[in-house]
Amino acid sequence: MEKNKGRRIGVINRDVAVFTFFLLLSFVLWYLNYLGKETEADIRLPLKIVNIPNGRVLSGEIPPKVSITLKGTGFSIMKLKYPGNKASVTVDLSRVLYKRVPESKSPDYYIVTSGLLKTLTLQLRSGCDVTSVRPDTLFFTMKRAEIKAPSK
Repeated sequence: MEKNKGRRIGVINRDVAVFTFFLLLSFVLWYLNYLGKETEADIRLPLKIVNIPNGRVLSGEIPPKVSITLKGTGFSIMKLKYPGNKASVTVDLSRVLYKRVPESKSPDYYIVTSGLLKTLTLQLRSGCDVTSVRPDTLFFTMKRAEIKAPSK
């Protein structure tokens, strides 16, 4: 009797192990299938503004990150979401149309981010399409650079 009880527990343990293995295998296969399909996802990336006109400096607050909605396969989106990814959004002021805020006494400017969608898609080089960017408008202040005379 004791011998059958030990054998029965061993069969149950083996059944649980086999069930767990196939459950994990089915999860992995399901996830790989999901990543192969087209999907949409939001991702937050750091924002950099480059090529500021000569004699000007950025002042005030610029959002440190922007939220981008991507459309593409799960594999290409996962590459951008991976923690080791160093992707960022770079706005080149020499190539982007920025406008002065109307009726503003300070040197405030803005960029409508919907005009950046194609540029951002090319920048990310991930196989994804950028469908939207939040915030929809980037506001920034560009003041004249103060040149300090060298002191004697």
